[in-house]
Amino acid sequence: MNMQDAAERADSMLDATINAVVPEIQWTHHTNTAGSCDLTRRRKVMTIISEQRRGNFLGVVERFWKNSGYAISGVNPSQEMPALFAKSPDGFQLTLKIGYKGQAIFSVITPCVEHSDVAEPTAKPNGPAYPLGQIPTPNVRSDFWSATTPAPAE
Repeated sequence: MNMQDAAERADSMLDATINAVVPEIQWTHHTNTAGSCDLTRRRKVMTIISEQRRGNFLGVVERFWKNSGYAISGVNPSQEMPALFAKSPDGFQLTLKIGYKGQAIFSVITPCVEHSDVAEPTAKPNGPAYPLGQIPTPNVRSDFWSATTPAPAE
């Protein structure tokens, strides 16, 4: 596997994770970085995830990751800025962090692979594509994810 192959795998992991979140969330590409033999792909969620719904949001992602065969490697239970960490059987590291103003950020770090050129991601955001460095804090309201009441029991 070379770095381009790993980037495509990371992108597909991000696509699948985001598509598993229902109701749908809006996202945009965030900074992607490459090292000498690994790389990181990132996406920012533009949907407002209220403090009252963050636990539900992390729970949806955690269940999807476990069902995908990823091992949960860590949890930051912070009320304000929680995070979830997982690892795939082939060494990809997945992270979901809730950051400033409740902005959710997904990232996938690849294992060390054969060095190669890496193209930009081909997936199109399901909202505006912001220039890097100009991504605003979450600004898309969701009747479910942005609600300031606890989620109804299932």
